[in-house]
Amino acid sequence: MADPQREITVYARDLTKVFGSFVAVDHVSFEVPKGEIFGFLGPNGAGKTTTIKILCGLLMPSSGEARVAGWDVATHPEEIKRHIGYMSQKFSLYEDLTVGENLNFFGGVYGLGPRRQAKQEALVLEMAGLTGKERLLTRDLPLGWKQRLALGCAVLHEPPILFLDEPTSGVDPLSRRSFWELIHNMSAEGVTVFVSTHYMEEAEYCNRLTLMNRGRIIALGTPGELKTQQMEASVLDLE
Repeated sequence: MADPQREITVYARDLTKVFGSFVAVDHVSFEVPKGEIFGFLGPNGAGKTTTIKILCGLLMPSSGEARVAGWDVATHPEEIKRHIGYMSQKFSLYEDLTVGENLNFFGGVYGLGPRRQAKQEALVLEMAGLTGKERLLTRDLPLGWKQRLALGCAVLHEPPILFLDEPTSGVDPLSRRSFWELIHNMSAEGVTVFVSTHYMEEAEYCNRLTLMNRGRIIALGTPGELKTQQMEASVLDLE
């Protein structure tokens, strides 16, 4: 369970999404406290992306309730969008724009003024290791650089909650590890990070995670709890 002493930033209770006769999300419930890295682990089609889209205000739930940053997803989706960062597995970048132009565009979307835009761009470029690369076309960037740029665009407005939908899909292991170092730095600064993945090794990077299958949560806890309490067979941990 989440720590009752910490502020809950993402809350879901019996959250359900139905498309016709197909139940994509089936009575999902969880709480995510401030500053936690909360993982959604499961195969493709498990309902991870649909759940994230509901929490981001991009899809309406069929039933149940959910709140993000204190706002109800069913009644205040636009307020939620102003308080979160969202990075999809396709990175949401404009390939025909340069690095700097992408940052300028997203800064405009988030309504940053010129002074704050310049300050945040400098911070994001340094964080992503892209300082001096502002004039490079996005489509020419290596995949790991695109990934860091997409993360930078998602956090340009300093959101307190960050949703990452399979952000490391197709990225090489070295870039993946570098990316997770950035995520842990953000978490240490109080940013809540909600991340979906189907890589088992990435589960270890999360404070807590939930396993999803066919729209349902089948297990929830820390990586250690899931290995010691949810698995019948013995687990060997090699270092």
